[in-house]
Amino acid sequence: MAETAELNLASLAQTDVSVPLPKSLLYQALSSPPFITLPGTFNTRDLGLVPGSPIRPGKFFRSGGFFMTGPNLPEEAKSVLSEKLKIKKVFDLRSVREHEKSPDPADMGQGVEVVWTEPAELDATVDIKDFVEGEGEEGYKKMYLDVLRVYCDAIKKVLEYVRDMDVDEEQGGMVFHCTAGRDRTGVMAGILLTIAGAKEDVVALDLLLSRIGTEPAREQLLAFALKGSFAESMDAPGFHNLASLRASCWAAFIKAAEEEHGGLEGYVKRHLGFSEGEVERIRANLVGEVKNERVGNVEVL
Repeated sequence: MAETAELNLASLAQTDVSVPLPKSLLYQALSSPPFITLPGTFNTRDLGLVPGSPIRPGKFFRSGGFFMTGPNLPEEAKSVLSEKLKIKKVFDLRSVREHEKSPDPADMGQGVEVVWTEPAELDATVDIKDFVEGEGEEGYKKMYLDVLRVYCDAIKKVLEYVRDMDVDEEQGGMVFHCTAGRDRTGVMAGILLTIAGAKEDVVALDLLLSRIGTEPAREQLLAFALKGSFAESMDAPGFHNLASLRASCWAAFIKAAEEEHGGLEGYVKRHLGFSEGEVERIRANLVGEVKNERVGNVEVL
């Protein structure tokens, strides 16, 4: 039964972005794990409920931006964040312009803190020409390597929070988001899943699920992509590849990350400066394990 559900989810995620998802299938998917219903946003998922994920459920969530209802988050959403999901931190992975135009709601619920870290550049730009060949592998490779570079400080903040969690206590979880909860959020999720030990196909599946999660805002996000890419129209060469999500493009990025950083975990160590011990601590907190070592009669965590 679980295998059938996973297969259907993966199949639905491969629907062409130019074709609206059938409403009955969309409702069924968005009402099932790993998706979470959170009013005021979309594409909200529990990383621990992605099929095959080694991450413990109920602590680490990814989402689209909190702008669908304007500057005020619905009371129902606040309740879900603070009481049901027990979120303590909301990490905003957006650019300066995006953050200024649509800031996170001032009140996200009791005890919920928003963390936005100014990126290295005002806006990371894409060249639509890079997406023309094949399935857009070259464009995605460059775009996601730019995410690692431009948003390195924000990525580091998320990892520091995970590192410093106390798995022995009922510490609140976190959610991280960008605008669509697709690309920058997808790279951040990919880093966490990779550190946790997820298989490559599981990491890719998590990325592809955004095809389903962004459907409620598909038209709006297509217009956002059109403006950001400076494409003349949605029929412009390369735009369809830019708007689509494919496993081949994620694989091209991972290969490039291997060459440039020694992989995503290598990026965390070499570029962000986390030690081997810190990465192990992050991994243990993601999967919910505390590795104890005994020295003599003293137990060391």
